[in-house]
Amino acid sequence: MHKLDHQSEEQWVPHSHAPVFAVETTSVHTQRIVAGVPGGDAAVLLKLIECITPPFFALYVLHTPRGEGEPGRYQSPRLELPELQAFISQYSSFFAADARFDLWVHSPADGATIVWDRHNLIYGYGPIECFSNALCSLGFSQGTKPTLGPHAHHYRHEFDSEARAILAAFPWQYSSLQPEDEQ
Repeated sequence: MHKLDHQSEEQWVPHSHAPVFAVETTSVHTQRIVAGVPGGDAAVLLKLIECITPPFFALYVLHTPRGEGEPGRYQSPRLELPELQAFISQYSSFFAADARFDLWVHSPADGATIVWDRHNLIYGYGPIECFSNALCSLGFSQGTKPTLGPHAHHYRHEFDSEARAILAAFPWQYSSLQPEDEQ
C-alpha cells in the first residue's frame, strides 16, 4: 500500500520518491534539508530523529479525517526517544500508506524540527550536517529537491482503526488547523 499515486501517461500509478535530498536556503541564515521518503518508510524519520536531542514533542496534523477525530493539530506531551520510536514504529504501516496527516517532531533543546508531510517529503530544520550524514547512511544522495507533479492522495478505510488509536495514544493537546495545514 502507498499514500500517493502520480499520473504517468494516461494511468495513475503508485508514487515513490527516489532516495535523494537537497539542502535549501529558506531565509538569510536558515537552511533546511528536504528529502523524499521512498515508499513512505518510517525508518527515514527514525534515522533523522537520532540527530536531535530529546525530549521531543510530536505534532500530528490531521488535515483530512475519516471520522476518527476533528481536523486539527494534536501535540503530544514531552516524549523520550524510546517512546517516540515506539510510537512511530507501531504506526509505521499507517504512516506509509495513508495521506490524511502530517507528522512533526520538535526538539526544544536544539530548536530543531523534522516534518514528514502528506506528500512523503521530509523537511529537517536544525543540524543540517547530521541530517545529511544520516540520509547518506540510508543510501540517499544529494541532488535536487524532489518534485511531485499531478498526484492523488489515499485515505484508506483499512487504517481508520489505527487513525483512532493514534488519537488515543497520548493525551494530545488539541488546537485548530493553521491555514497552511489545510488542503
